[in-house]
Amino acid sequence: MKYTGPVYRPPFEANSLLLQVTVGCSHNECSFCTMYSDVPFHVETLEQIEHDLWEAKRMYPEVNRIFLVNADPFALSADRLKSIAVKINEILPQVQTIAMYASVNNIKNKTDEELKELRALKINDLNIGLESGMPEVVEHFNKGFTVDEAKVQLKRLTEAGMDFSVNIIIGGAGSEKTRENAKANSKLLNEVKPKLIFIATLHVDPGSPLDEEVEEGLFIENTLRQNIEEEIEMLSGLNLDHTFFFGLHTSNVIPVRGMLPDKKDEMIAALKEGLNSIGVEYLDGHLQKGVEGAVSIPR
Repeated sequence: MKYTGPVYRPPFEANSLLLQVTVGCSHNECSFCTMYSDVPFHVETLEQIEHDLWEAKRMYPEVNRIFLVNADPFALSADRLKSIAVKINEILPQVQTIAMYASVNNIKNKTDEELKELRALKINDLNIGLESGMPEVVEHFNKGFTVDEAKVQLKRLTEAGMDFSVNIIIGGAGSEKTRENAKANSKLLNEVKPKLIFIATLHVDPGSPLDEEVEEGLFIENTLRQNIEEEIEMLSGLNLDHTFFFGLHTSNVIPVRGMLPDKKDEMIAALKEGLNSIGVEYLDGHLQKGVEGAVSIPR
């Protein structure tokens, strides 16, 4: 199997076959991220993709789920994605789902009919980095789309029969607007109704534009207390039926997960219990972050 540069996938795709169809990120301008800063975006050849699929058939004959990499394979044209999906179905017919990362702008460049055709070829479960429901946060993060545009495009996915997950970053608005960010996130998620909500805590990559703002005091990151309180506020405001809340990213100090609305009160209780069990010296400070924003509370 061919992989170029760093390869990332959501934690919930741990058992999926990773198939490279693009390299790098087609946008690569988010203000907090340097994940693909040294990796020029390009498209993998169909010959290489077919070679990898035959190799996968030999190594993993029972695979039933594929996650296309890298950063946003949905940037490919509908025709290119259809060609890849047809080849997957031909070589690995037992595959049930072809998932991938996608940007709001990737959806915009496809017609309603194309989205339905892609869904019919088993493309589903797109993972979309929206990051926040606050327009100013999305603009500050330089995502390349607006919240209103995101609403329109996510609803188009639903109309095409495609499931999707939405990534939300706790702390995205900074320490002065934690409640506003939480409420905006709840409102947006209630409106677009994703299949899964993937929660992570803001991790400002060293050398990113947002890192420079932090160093200059122009952006004040949340304390640990604010991050937990913001997650509680957001979760409390969710009114969703059969949406999975996935708060197991390594950047989240208190891991919670469960189906909404059934596990909502249980998850809120776990966050509050964790909040009450952590020492004040840590709650009101900024813990050192590692890879992917991973943090740990000293014992």
